[in-house]
Amino acid sequence: METNKMILVEQFCSNCDINFSFINALNDYGVIEIIVVDDKKYILNQQLKTLERAIQFHYELNINIEGIDVIHNLLHQIDDLQEELRLTKNKLRAFDVDE
Repeated sequence: METNKMILVEQFCSNCDINFSFINALNDYGVIEIIVVDDKKYILNQQLKTLERAIQFHYELNINIEGIDVIHNLLHQIDDLQEELRLTKNKLRAFDVDE
């Protein structure tokens, strides 16, 4: 796998002054996914927004890992419902008849 689309967890933790145990806990709960390549741990660039949000929840709002997991799952449900609503609106437009 190409590591140019991934961030080295060790470097991220060092740059952001974050404990690796926090990142590992997020991985354990499925909030982010750690990928191991050549015995080095990475996260995908596309997960950076999720990781930064989790860091903000934890360090600025004092929300524990379990709370972050719940918030993460609820945000996914909201995204899914918004997409379903968008698709339904598009289908209804096909039946919309101007009188």
